[in-house]
Amino acid sequence: MTLISARSVVKDFSGHRALNQVTMEVPEGSVYGLLGPNGAGKTTLLRIINQITAPDQGTIHFKDQPMGTEHRHLIGYLPEERGLYAKMKVGEQALYLAQLKGLSKQEAMHRLKTWFRKFEIEAWWNKKVEELSKGMAQKVQFITTVLHKPHLLIFDEPFSGFDPINVNLLKQEILQMKEEGATIIFSTHNMASVEELCDHITLINASEVVLQGEISEIREAYRANLYQVSFQGDPEALKQGLHPRFELLNTEKNGMGRQATIRIKEGEGSGPLLKNLVEITEIKSFREILPSMNDIFIQVVNDTIQKKGA
Repeated sequence: MTLISARSVVKDFSGHRALNQVTMEVPEGSVYGLLGPNGAGKTTLLRIINQITAPDQGTIHFKDQPMGTEHRHLIGYLPEERGLYAKMKVGEQALYLAQLKGLSKQEAMHRLKTWFRKFEIEAWWNKKVEELSKGMAQKVQFITTVLHKPHLLIFDEPFSGFDPINVNLLKQEILQMKEEGATIIFSTHNMASVEELCDHITLINASEVVLQGEISEIREAYRANLYQVSFQGDPEALKQGLHPRFELLNTEKNGMGRQATIRIKEGEGSGPLLKNLVEITEIKSFREILPSMNDIFIQVVNDTIQKKGA
């Protein structure tokens, strides 16, 4: 079932088109990646979904209903621009923000104490926000975003400024919230996180959708017929023994043996290549090299730029 759908969304700012006919469907209970270069229009779309601004054309639906003010309490939004009141105490501010989300003081206090323990920031409860490091402040904002257990969570660059340990902590929490039924949309430049967390993605470039779909299907579509082979033997013999339909791209030392990258130029499937290799060398391992989301991101964006410039 679709939780959020954007249909033919257009948004202009002072003669600049930030979004041009953007359509996107976010399945309920999924982690959905919104990707694109800086200035592509991602944050504008997130702000429209969160009702901070409105589209000039097109619609946003929550399930089957037009998005409206009645849906705001079902959304938690962590913007890229962080903002806490510097002079307020951390616990006081977190409690205030939690009550704005509709929690009673008693329930808010209970949930906040649990989250502060989990994120190991209990000692900062009575400190002023201005005394926090950037990472600490982001932890507080993350907590106040998710505290009311919204149906939809929107994170704009949630890992920015975090060290690897805290990035991993946030990833675990995002996956746990998904397990508990939440739907998550997040924008990030961290392609490794996209592969690790996302079920679906939309890639926006220059205000338009240029790639969309399930991660597994996208990686399959961009297969390049590349294979990595670990072998024991003479690399020259390997080169000479390969059938012309296979291209040896490189070889390098790998532990006690060597490793080769081979591309299938003709035909389908890896069976003929594997059969050829067995005849000419001693194989230690054999696997297909699937393109990373980072590789696909760069390829699609560059292709789009070239098409627009043609």
